[in-house]
Parts: sequence; structure tokens; C-alpha cells
Amino acid sequence: MVKMRLRRMGKKKAPIYRIVVADSRSPRDGRFIEEIGFYDPTKDPSVYSINEEAAKKWLQNGAQPTEEVAKLLKIAGIEK
Repeated sequence: MVKMRLRRMGKKKAPIYRIVVADSRSPRDGRFIEEIGFYDPTKDPSVYSINEEAAKKWLQNGAQPTEEVAKLLKIAGIEK
């Protein structure tokens, strides 16, 4: 199964996440298929950016977003 999930980047205690499309069997920070955005929760307010076309394409092809990615997609106005 293909999932849309967060990939942790950045320093210790200063995380920055990339939103990636990856096989559900690959590790959290491991191999991925495509990077479609980023999320920075350390800023106030949080900063995020999502490539809408790529996100919609992957959702139509059956990719399942995790809970956090689903929240970010909803905030960005991207629905299934």
C-alpha cells in the first residue's frame, strides 16, 4: 500500500518534516517515491506547503494519508 506521510528532517529538538509518498513497508525516514511538500511546526504559526496537483494525483491513485497529513491536506483545502 502507498501512504502519504511525514518524513522527519532537521536537528535534534528542531524538527522539520517533508510530506512524502512512500510504500507503507519502508521505514519512516527511508526510501520514498515522491516528495510533495513540507511542514515546519516549530514556527508560530506553523508553516506548510503542499503541491496540490501531486497530492490530488496520489489521492486519486489510492494513496492513503496518515492522520497528520490528512489534517494538513484538510487545512490546505485538498480533499479526496
